[in-house]
Amino acid sequence: MRPLLAFLHFFTFSPAAETLPVQSIQAAAAHSAAHGGHALLIKQNGKTLYESYTNGHTKYEPHRIYSGTKAFWGLTAFAAEKDGLFSMDERVADTITEWQKDPRKKNITVRQLLDFSHGLEPMFGLHENSFKDRTTAALKAGAVAAPGKSFIYGPAALQVFHELLARKLQRKQTPTRYLERKVLGPLGLGSQRYLPDQHGAPLLAAGFMQTARQWSELGTWMLKHEDVLMKLQGSSANAAFAFGFWNNHAAASKSAREVDAEAMLDKKWQQQSWRNACLSRSAPADLIACIGSYGQRLYIVPSMKLVIVRLAKDSKPNDAEMLRLLFAPKS
Repeated sequence: MRPLLAFLHFFTFSPAAETLPVQSIQAAAAHSAAHGGHALLIKQNGKTLYESYTNGHTKYEPHRIYSGTKAFWGLTAFAAEKDGLFSMDERVADTITEWQKDPRKKNITVRQLLDFSHGLEPMFGLHENSFKDRTTAALKAGAVAAPGKSFIYGPAALQVFHELLARKLQRKQTPTRYLERKVLGPLGLGSQRYLPDQHGAPLLAAGFMQTARQWSELGTWMLKHEDVLMKLQGSSANAAFAFGFWNNHAAASKSAREVDAEAMLDKKWQQQSWRNACLSRSAPADLIACIGSYGQRLYIVPSMKLVIVRLAKDSKPNDAEMLRLLFAPKS
């Protein structure tokens, strides 16, 4: 079955949602706790199936979600497209006119900025809280690969997107304010920790701090918006990632490879391999995830109306193993 048709299949022919067995939840909770987990929240059909906090942590305690922040800006991009500010396939250089003379940058599309197939150097230094001017630095990022050919995960492209959105808004409101109106407000979330540079530009790649319950609201919202889920197809450079979300689509293929995303991202972009990558062969193929450093996870399974949040500190689970404990058939 072709990838897009397979993805459509998840939403058209999915059976009634099955409740996770208690023993599966307990096994996954034990795995999470054994790997530094502080919180585990599992919701299905809007109801809490399981919620636990370890080592003195509570439901009121926000955690850094690191790259989980990216998904909120991905949703902001969808809102901006819906509002007619841009199309995903228009050239960034039509707005960032400084790029028009660069042979590679002039062809980068908005979509490529957000699925990380843009070809720009990652510029991890932009993560530093003390960075003076992220926008100027990101706009000068080197084009190290042709657009659409390589997956390069890093903050540079998102900082370019921030400037693109600022110009599209014609400086009448900031991208942060637009995010709050269009995304955070409907999720019942307020202002976040933006880590602005000396010119006020937030860090789009990371920064947000949320409780397990707060982060779960993103998952609950996604379950109600099939039109958004359908846009998370990934690129030819990495079919498992788009707009801040990872997907498990390849799990439907016999050639699927379980890939530890955090471990793979620790490698230089030229050494990474995303061919036929999935998070878990045991998990449903329609699963999508937000993956934050050090074990922060938001899993969403539309076919099961399921949302799972895992928070931790300086430790991570093995995604394939944790998802296998949750979803593999029990003998």
